[in-house]
Amino acid sequence: MVSLASEVKAVIEDVPYLSANLSNVSAVIFSHYDKLNWAGFYLMKEGKLVLNSFQGKVACTEIKIGKGVCGTAVEKDETLVVDDVHKFPTHIACDSASNSEIVIPIHLNGEVFGVLDIDSVSFARFSVTDKEELEEAVKVIEEYLPSMR
Repeated sequence: MVSLASEVKAVIEDVPYLSANLSNVSAVIFSHYDKLNWAGFYLMKEGKLVLNSFQGKVACTEIKIGKGVCGTAVEKDETLVVDDVHKFPTHIACDSASNSEIVIPIHLNGEVFGVLDIDSVSFARFSVTDKEELEEAVKVIEEYLPSMR
């Protein structure tokens, strides 16, 4: 089986377009895992997270830092795995069908550039192995970010 990081590298290598790359990575992730209802990116803009490329239903457009799983992941600058989003104190219900979530910060030049956000209809969907695979995929994105526009 091909690793997720290899799949991500294959779709973004030699492609200098940020939006196209994030769109394709969203599609790769959405098809790589089962029981997902959303996979995509929020990027930092004017001190908040703004919706970018994704696969899934309509999503929240802006997220304040420190709010929801995405904003909290940025505030803490760490990957968050939430087994039951309904128990997360500041959870933002963009899609009421979401029950678990993983959010991984993406860095550029030492700063948080955005996040990879993935939601599932299943509770406790994301394993330690999933977390490690997704963090490796984000490292590939971070490696290529400086060459994207």
